Amino acid sequence: MTFEVVQGDITELDVDAIVNAANNHLLMGGGVAGAIKRKGGKEIEEEAVQKGPIPVGEAVVTGAGKLKARYVIHAATMGLDFKTDAEKIRLATRNAMKRAVELGIRSVAFPALGTGVGGFPVREAMRIMYDEVKAFADQDIRVIFVLYSRKDYEEALAALREIGAV
Repeated sequence: MTFEVVQGDITELDVDAIVNAANNHLLMGGGVAGAIKRKGGKEIEEEAVQKGPIPVGEAVVTGAGKLKARYVIHAATMGLDFKTDAEKIRLATRNAMKRAVELGIRSVAFPALGTGVGGFPVREAMRIMYDEVKAFADQDIRVIFVLYSRKDYEEALAALREIGAV
C-alpha cells in the first residue's frame, strides 16, 4: 500500500475510486456529495439511492458517471440528522476500504469523512481514518487523502505527522 495526502478537488482525481462522505439514505446534497453529483452527474445519486438506505458506517459502490474515476464508494458517516462521531467514521472508512479491495482497485481517494456537514474535527478524523486504512497495508492499493481547503490540508498533515504517518 502507498499513502498520500494532497490538497485539491477529489472529483478531479484520476483514480479507480473516490469515496463519498455519504448519509445513510445516499442522497447527494451538499459538501463532497454535492460536488460529486454536480461534476459526475445525477445518475450517480440515482444509482446510489436504489441501494439505500444502508446502516450508518456501511459503504456501497456505484459507477462514477462523468468523473475520471471508475467508481464512487459511498461511505455512510451519518444519518439524515447529519450527526457523526468517531465510531461512525471508523466504520465508514473500514467498509470503504473493504469495498475497494473487493473491487480489486489499485487507487482510492478519500475526503476527510464527517468533517464537512458532520462538523467533526479534521485532525481527529485523519487519525481515525489513517488507523483504519493502515489495517489494509498488505493490499496493493494507493490511498490518497484529499483535503479541499488549504486549512484542512494543513490540519490533516499536522495530525498525520503527530502519529508518524507522514
